[in-house]
Amino acid sequence: MMKSIFQIKTEADFQQKCLETFHFQYENIEVYRKFIDFLKIDPNSIKDIEKIPFLPIEMFKNHTVLDQNKRTNLYFQSSGTTQMNLSKHWIADEKVYEESIEKSFEQFIGNPKDFIFLGLLPSYLEKQNSSLIYMVDFLMKKSGKPENGYFLYNHADLLKLLQQLSNENKKVILFGVAFALLDFLDFAETNHHRIESSDQLIIIETGGMKGRKEEMTKDELLKIFHKGFGTEKIYSEYSMTELLSQAYSLGKNIYENPNWMRILIRNTEDPFSYVEDGKNGAINIIDLANRHSCSFIATQDLGKIVTDCGISRNEKKDDHIVTKLFQVLGRIDHSDIRGCSLLVS
Repeated sequence: MMKSIFQIKTEADFQQKCLETFHFQYENIEVYRKFIDFLKIDPNSIKDIEKIPFLPIEMFKNHTVLDQNKRTNLYFQSSGTTQMNLSKHWIADEKVYEESIEKSFEQFIGNPKDFIFLGLLPSYLEKQNSSLIYMVDFLMKKSGKPENGYFLYNHADLLKLLQQLSNENKKVILFGVAFALLDFLDFAETNHHRIESSDQLIIIETGGMKGRKEEMTKDELLKIFHKGFGTEKIYSEYSMTELLSQAYSLGKNIYENPNWMRILIRNTEDPFSYVEDGKNGAINIIDLANRHSCSFIATQDLGKIVTDCGISRNEKKDDHIVTKLFQVLGRIDHSDIRGCSLLVS
């Protein structure tokens, strides 16, 4: 089963894998089964993916979301302060995560062996059990380039290396958390340094203002990065601790996901219904790589399916996989997701 999700080619394949995964997880993920039972939903009545109940993401903060037949010591933990109740995602098979990382990256960006990877991810490096650091570490191993490396607050060293690699016309990907990329650009401007970038430089921002900078829209953020780094290749990666798959935006804050992942936009007033394409709502995520935790997650992110971006990938043709592009618009504040209160303790 796990290998086959990465070979999904048709809509029928995807639908079948979703329903099979739903029934497997109802039987084997205790907290998911309790959630569905609390909703008084008969799992045998679920015949299409829009009827599948999505587990509120808060459950990862208070419960072990793990296949009852698995034992593991590996988990990813969300970022935050020690006073916060942090999410834990227990990982039964890290090889599945690695295959998901590699196949998604190859689909949207290219072969990891072609790139030097740099990481400006201070808030994640300073915490343990980060899924993002695991991902970048894995890509660095696949790359094998001696220049690969992380930077905390040593902005001068990063600036020097970027200029050197630009002069050598080498392909570079800089993964950066949003506030750290802004700090780096502030450093360069304050010290009157111009970032000499070539068309070989790709910036991949991973979100994460974390209250460190004045909040701004994604469009405003991307404009600053375009100007500051002097490149049009400002990409974004969308994932989270509770997922094992990633969606990528290659510009304009428009994301695409691999065939084993899908975004649905639920009604914020009624978590069991969905809005029309083009309308704002809350993001539900199907991640079939989450075989041994939960593949159906109701997040607290706002988003919408994009219908007017000029990229025609939204139509189902014959039995090909339905691919819908989407935008991430922000967070739901103080959300109260129905069906969650009984289980959160």
